[in-house]
Amino acid sequence: MAMSLATTLPACGRGNDRWVTTEDSRVDIDWDEVGQAYKDAEGPEDFERRVNEIYTGDEVISVAVQDKDEKTQLVTGFFDNNEDGKAGDDETIFTIQRDLVSADKGQYQIAGYGPYAGYHSPMWDIAAGMMMGSMMMSVFSPGYRPMYTTPYSTAPGRRGELMTQRNAWRQSNPDTFNKRASKSGRSYGAKGGGFGGGRPAPGPRMPSRGGGRFGLRRAPAHAPVRLAG
Repeated sequence: MAMSLATTLPACGRGNDRWVTTEDSRVDIDWDEVGQAYKDAEGPEDFERRVNEIYTGDEVISVAVQDKDEKTQLVTGFFDNNEDGKAGDDETIFTIQRDLVSADKGQYQIAGYGPYAGYHSPMWDIAAGMMMGSMMMSVFSPGYRPMYTTPYSTAPGRRGELMTQRNAWRQSNPDTFNKRASKSGRSYGAKGGGFGGGRPAPGPRMPSRGGGRFGLRRAPAHAPVRLAG
């Protein structure tokens, strides 16, 4: 099992919220989980599957992976609205840049774009010997050569497959999915400006029966009155 990230994100602070709610999207992204998905992924296809399970919206997130050189890898998440298999500037929602610092140390960082513009994660450290997927671990392998100098990008035809797989995952994991989806509309810091919103997103609906979310039942509108005999 992969180790959890050693560095945790601050609880709040403009531009560094773990969750960022936006007027454009109405969907929060847990950047901790996205970072962990990248750390655990066995390859681009595995990463795009994991990211779409994390994302609770209706859109499919496509992924592009490019090794800029032997030290730097850039991963881009985007909504492929025009279905050309490329991350346009107006389609990009996040990037992850991984840099090799030395033979046994590296680092990576997430940045948000579009409706998530303004978010920047801490710089997460990685090291040879850590538990991680082969997508990240391969950089520490002897004789390593970049695999994605010719960029990988989610094929437009694969988006339907990803949606089908995600729907099946949501049905098989209702508790996990509902827990993630219930966070939509919540924010752990100021919104507006670079976060794309000024209006508050609506909160989750309350169940029609059974009282509030914290186990409190609503009192009846009219309490029964016992008449004196």
